Amino acid sequence: MSIYRLLFICVATLIITVAFGAEPASPTPRETRAPTKEAKVTFNAVHVDGPYIAMTFDDGPSATLTPKLLDILAAHHIKVTFFVLGENVTEHPEIVARAAREGHEIASHSWSHPNFAKMSLESVRSQLQRTDDAINNATGKRPTLFRPPYGSITEREKHWIHDEFGYDVILWDVDPLDWKRPGPAIVRSRILKETRPGSIVLSHDIHPGTIEAMPSTLDQLEAKGFKFVTVSELLAMASPVTPYPKAEAVGKTAAKAAPPAVPGSSPGD
Repeated sequence: MSIYRLLFICVATLIITVAFGAEPASPTPRETRAPTKEAKVTFNAVHVDGPYIAMTFDDGPSATLTPKLLDILAAHHIKVTFFVLGENVTEHPEIVARAAREGHEIASHSWSHPNFAKMSLESVRSQLQRTDDAINNATGKRPTLFRPPYGSITEREKHWIHDEFGYDVILWDVDPLDWKRPGPAIVRSRILKETRPGSIVLSHDIHPGTIEAMPSTLDQLEAKGFKFVTVSELLAMASPVTPYPKAEAVGKTAAKAAPPAVPGSSPGD
């Protein structure tokens, strides 16, 4: 064997060894992040493990009716949440101070009850800031909750308000339509019919019929076993909702469990 042929074989062997023996470099895995679940900022009701509800009263304080309501609440040892108007707070700061002193929650309902969905963000800011300051002056504490007048608010405004002021936006799931003044008996029956554990009950402490309805309404809610908390306390009690089984899985289970059909029979026999 010539020296050239031997040299060729050695070089060829080396090339084959390098080509087949080297492991290809693994690509660097890209970092992936799970999508962040957007924080909930709006609440109509809360899923709770227990018979807890939040009574709420809007548009006050009223010079005559709110003190009467506070007397009723004190007699029942019940704490509620007042969504107050800033312009009314400045007229009756002593009533708001009393409510806060007696353990009730004071929250913002705007300065003068405009329709937020039709306003600029600067106008919204003015409404909220003036009310925030009025509540702080009366109670020494700034609000953490906001209810839009008429429940009217855009998605953009909800998140902007939450980011700018730190407020949760509170709506409701029980509405007796007491602002239409249907009479105390109807206000009471609507609240009793619609209230469930975790409910946020809407009413107004500026209508005489609402105040008249409250003693018997609270008595009957207590008789049903409901326990009263402020909205912030209700939010703190929130528990995860147990998801229902998928419809497909339920269908398959039902199909397996169903007895064979009997000729001539029909559902409901």
